[in-house]
Amino acid sequence: MEAEHHPLLGESEPLIGFVDYRGRPVHRSSSGGWPSGLFLLGLELATRFAYYGVSSNLITYLTGPLGRSNAEAAAATNAWSGFAYVMPLVGAALADSWLGRFRAIILATVLYILGFGMLSLSAMLPFLKPSDCSSSNPNSSSTCVPSAFQLAFFFVSLYLVAIAQGFDKPCSLAFGADQFDQDDLIECASRSSFFNWWYFAMSMGITISVLVLSYIQDNVGWGLGFGMPCIIMILALILFLIGTKTYRFYVMEKDSPFVRIGKTFFYLATSRWRNKNRTPTTMELDQESQPDKSLTKIEEIEEAKSILRLLPIWATSLVYGMVFAQLTTFFTKTTRTLNRHLSSSLLVPPAALQSFGTIAIIVFIPIYDRIIVPIARKISKNPRGITMLQRVGGGMAISLACMVVSALVEMKRLETAREYGLIDQPDSTIPMSLWWVVPQYVLIGMADVFTVVGLQEFFYDQIPDSLRSLGLALYASIIGVGAYLSSILISVLDKITSRNGESWFSNNLNKAHLDYFYWLLAGLSALELGLFIYISQGFVYKKKFNVL
Repeated sequence: MEAEHHPLLGESEPLIGFVDYRGRPVHRSSSGGWPSGLFLLGLELATRFAYYGVSSNLITYLTGPLGRSNAEAAAATNAWSGFAYVMPLVGAALADSWLGRFRAIILATVLYILGFGMLSLSAMLPFLKPSDCSSSNPNSSSTCVPSAFQLAFFFVSLYLVAIAQGFDKPCSLAFGADQFDQDDLIECASRSSFFNWWYFAMSMGITISVLVLSYIQDNVGWGLGFGMPCIIMILALILFLIGTKTYRFYVMEKDSPFVRIGKTFFYLATSRWRNKNRTPTTMELDQESQPDKSLTKIEEIEEAKSILRLLPIWATSLVYGMVFAQLTTFFTKTTRTLNRHLSSSLLVPPAALQSFGTIAIIVFIPIYDRIIVPIARKISKNPRGITMLQRVGGGMAISLACMVVSALVEMKRLETAREYGLIDQPDSTIPMSLWWVVPQYVLIGMADVFTVVGLQEFFYDQIPDSLRSLGLALYASIIGVGAYLSSILISVLDKITSRNGESWFSNNLNKAHLDYFYWLLAGLSALELGLFIYISQGFVYKKKFNVL
């Protein structure tokens, strides 16, 4: 044992469970920590710049050059986003069982470069890009239909990016958190702070992306707009590899933890059937004759149970994923109908307003990390200030407020369209400033600081050490499954509401009723928050200082 793991006493002893890039023992003073963490923060900034350079404005490309309807484009965007956030479950399994987090990150970066490069080609080469017949009116649904080959090439490129995220999302953050020793008081506090600054770097990348790339895509061209992420990811790969000598590498287990836990789940499922005809005496004799095997089995059962107890928290967070999905779909589409002129010559791209959410994150994270946490720490005596689940619940309450505000603003937008006789003029600008929608972007950004960062830290911290990539994949799958649920809900409501007239998601947004949809999400968010609070009250943390 490392002298009780005191930060000043363990310097001469190698860290247990970690090695350097050559497999040699590592020491706290010469590896990991913030020097390594900064390389990972830089990688995350670049990755989010590239990923959101596509995802934030994808619905515009689908309804513009690809000629999809609003409902089709929203469903396709949510389906792709859902796949991108569910794929981390596969990426985490491969990383924790075979690849390792370091190699998984390299694979993800290479796939990003390939996917973004192909997307750029799909928007530049004449035989790959759709006909330019709708370029004069990006708000309209094009009558020009892309060929099957063009669609296939575009969506293969797009889903390569989603597969890349499957390896990147769980492994980059887990690898970054691995650089901080959980058994050292100082590094444990730094690791908690690392989760905050990770989201800060992510938000910086998103903000720059939606401001710069959305303008380029709307005003210069989609080829350059898709090509810049490819260049950025090449530079990110170089940056990540430069830091190789500083990293701590988690020593992987010889036996796959997924196989071991799978066998344990099977054992638990069949144990009642196998033991129903056995007497307590014979069961006790078996345990006495094989004490080591019994002890190992008990440890494996407890490991499996530690995963199962996370599932109720996962399930009661899915509506948050549905709310999150609106950021890059209907929020962007309705913003396009508003007056977006900041001056006579400056027109703000609709996707650029997403930057208000990330700016809110950038502003609020330092306040939370440097002011709120120290104050809360003194009151609660919890090293994190507030517990992880309290943090998640606070964000859910803010996301509920976001949906209420969104519904009210959408009601105002529809009222203004009726007042100025623009109901049947979907391409006309509604005389309503873009500043009306800013509060909902700010609220979803503040909600992320609490819920998203809280879920990341919770699933990393509470899952067995050998499965930490899986833990972060479970967090990511909340966003992914939430996007799928949003897509399914939109498709069902579109079919139901279109039977009796105009759909809630009509291509003419002045006749649509997104306000009804937002009110529905607000009601689901309220139900989710109530269930989450009830379940959280009975949750027992793995670490003794985490008490709800």
